[in-house]
Amino acid sequence: MRLCVRLVRGLTLSCLVLCGILIGAGAINVAASGVAFAQTASSIAVQGNRRVEADTVRSYFRPGPGGRLGPVEIDEGLKSLYATGLFADVHVNHAGGRLVVTVIENPVINRVAFEGNKKAKDEQLRIEVQSKARGTLSKPTVQADVQRIIEIYHRSGRFDVQVTPKIIELPNNRVDLVFEIKEGDKTGVKEINFVGNKAFSRSRLKDVIKTTESNWLSFLQTTDIYDPDRVEADRDLLRRFYLKYGYADVRIVSAVGEYDPAKKGFIVTFTIDEGPQYKVGTVDVVSNVQAINPAQLRGRLKISAGSVYNADLVEKSVEAMTIEAAKQGFAFANVRPRGDRNATNHTINLSFLVEEGARAYIERINIRGNTRTRDYVIRREFDLGEGDAYNRALIDRAERRLKNLNFFKTVRITNEPGSAPDRVVVNVDVEEMPTGEFSVSGGYSTADGFIGEVSVADRNLMGRGQLAKATVTYGERTRGFDLSFVEPYLLGYRMAGGIDLYARQNLASSYVSYDSQTIGTNLRLGFALTEEIAFQPRYSIYQQKITLPNEYNDCSPTTVPGNPQYTGPNCYSNGEASLPVRMELANGPVTTSLVGYTLSYNTVDNLKSPTSGLYAELRQDFAGVGGDVNFIRSQVEARNYYEVLPDVVGVLKLQGGHIAGWGGKDLRMLDHFKMGPNLVRGFAPAGIGPRDLNPNTTQDALGGSLYWGASVEAQTPLYFLPKEIGIKLAAFVDAGSVWDYKGPTYWAQTGETVQLADSNAVRSSAGIGFLWDSPLGPLRFDLAYPLSKESYDRTQVFRFSGGGKF
Repeated sequence: MRLCVRLVRGLTLSCLVLCGILIGAGAINVAASGVAFAQTASSIAVQGNRRVEADTVRSYFRPGPGGRLGPVEIDEGLKSLYATGLFADVHVNHAGGRLVVTVIENPVINRVAFEGNKKAKDEQLRIEVQSKARGTLSKPTVQADVQRIIEIYHRSGRFDVQVTPKIIELPNNRVDLVFEIKEGDKTGVKEINFVGNKAFSRSRLKDVIKTTESNWLSFLQTTDIYDPDRVEADRDLLRRFYLKYGYADVRIVSAVGEYDPAKKGFIVTFTIDEGPQYKVGTVDVVSNVQAINPAQLRGRLKISAGSVYNADLVEKSVEAMTIEAAKQGFAFANVRPRGDRNATNHTINLSFLVEEGARAYIERINIRGNTRTRDYVIRREFDLGEGDAYNRALIDRAERRLKNLNFFKTVRITNEPGSAPDRVVVNVDVEEMPTGEFSVSGGYSTADGFIGEVSVADRNLMGRGQLAKATVTYGERTRGFDLSFVEPYLLGYRMAGGIDLYARQNLASSYVSYDSQTIGTNLRLGFALTEEIAFQPRYSIYQQKITLPNEYNDCSPTTVPGNPQYTGPNCYSNGEASLPVRMELANGPVTTSLVGYTLSYNTVDNLKSPTSGLYAELRQDFAGVGGDVNFIRSQVEARNYYEVLPDVVGVLKLQGGHIAGWGGKDLRMLDHFKMGPNLVRGFAPAGIGPRDLNPNTTQDALGGSLYWGASVEAQTPLYFLPKEIGIKLAAFVDAGSVWDYKGPTYWAQTGETVQLADSNAVRSSAGIGFLWDSPLGPLRFDLAYPLSKESYDRTQVFRFSGGGKF
């Protein structure tokens, strides 16, 4: 200080200021130092506290060495008090040789309220915010709550939301916290662009991603709402799609969403670097484990030389070979795929290297996030458990299975070290989603008229992974109910077991003269033989009966010939049902007991909107295991999908069937195949095949014991409409035939004979159709013109069917 006084005459103003600061700081340090060495925690005086005890405040000031409070200890105590969130302000002063801490407590929140929110419920927002009633008001917490509310609205597509917190003071240091919300309009995705795509069109890539563009049906969907997380997930979907079709060098460079004020929505742009398409050059299996023969693993390969490279098939090959090695006793075998690219001829030489992996065991599998689903429902999707050898391929397989259950929004499996170097802890984190469904369905078809359906279902009944469904149907010409229950893991095995109870009634129409009633039950099993092949045995027992109006049956005696109710040929004046129909009525209710199975093969890429792959199934039933009916029925159907041109999918469908009685029993009329537009479009229901042409009867369709059908169809979206609307144009050509009626043709009681028309001539048609994957369910409109037919066949140029949940 003396130095500053001596030099004051020659100093500038800035130097004088600097000296003053140094003098003041020195005085403060001296004072603080003197106080620090004089204060202890027990001598702190606390003022202004109402709810918080003084000792609680003192506890935040922890003495340093020697039990004294120095400047550092005081500063740390001050910060700790602020960090509690209990105080709006804290002052530390010195009076009378004591340290005085004066606090202003934060008010207590009386209630938390929300105003202006219509799209988000109070309960939803109240769960998300950290400010709670009877808690302490904290301004940082309130600001964090504001951001959280804004984030909630952003996820629902409202980016113009404004949230203003209001604090209403009440007596006794209490406040009401009110969040005033201006929700704004929903901000949708107005346009989706792809840059760099050459192999696939914009329309095809839009089918791959989950995000959709806003259109006039946006009020029925949520995928058109801009969600950054969904866009990022779409980026991965695009990458996997390209890898599936051989583009091994693909890079999804960016996925950017930009708000366009003019369009009042987002424009999402995906930039893609496709690279060349690769084919598989050579495929080899190399084993570094002496006891494992590579030849035994080659049979598990899902990919072959010369085919287009497919990352999905490579992954499935790794899984299949890993499981095969484990079956041979090599639980630690590790299969690693390696691809050597040839940039010149665009091929990838694949080699699968089998090595002895690190000896690690699963110490524990932790299941987290499942609030409803039982642990065992998740654990049974693993092919390994605690104590088993750790295998990454089987862990990935379990993750895929869990996602396919459709019980969870997200599934994430991670590892962490266990209690020993060779122990691994597997953590399974899931986020559950609602699995209950209530639907009211409606529709119309030219065959059944208007129809309504109410359905209640749960895919994860009581968290046990079981499916239960109850459906009631009521329409103009069809009605009934159906109860179903499925246990996906019967007796602890990966085998589904199901039971159905049903009752159906079909009323007479312009296509059939009789009403039919069916009551029955099905018992079925189902299990996968491979990834593509499934086998489903079943047992069914049902009772059928038909009824007729009196005027269609007044020529049939009720007991024996000569019955006075039989009035002879004159009774035909008001029309009669065909002879086989009246014979079915005379036989009364008939019980059918059968065993059967379905063997299916499925490589279709997308069940909802397939573009490639094959689906084929063989169905066979053997009736006569009890009951009144004996027959053997076989049916086969195959559908092959192939993308002929970009966005033009070709569908080839082949089908056929045969039924025959056994044990000396003829086929009933009701057991024959009755075909119409389900075989060849352009024909009425039951419009094709054998028919009774007796002019005095209703000339009912009798059905055939043999049928075949073939159809070629091309489907393409309408380019002048937004693809999200889901309308496609189809052009098709159908051909087929039903023939060989094996039922009764003569009734001795009345002396009547069926005037049977039965021909195996080819029926064919051509036409166009419109397919609409509407929010109310799939709808289809077909215009088909018969090209070849028999004179007694019945046609139907226009056909409409559809309807669904709403």
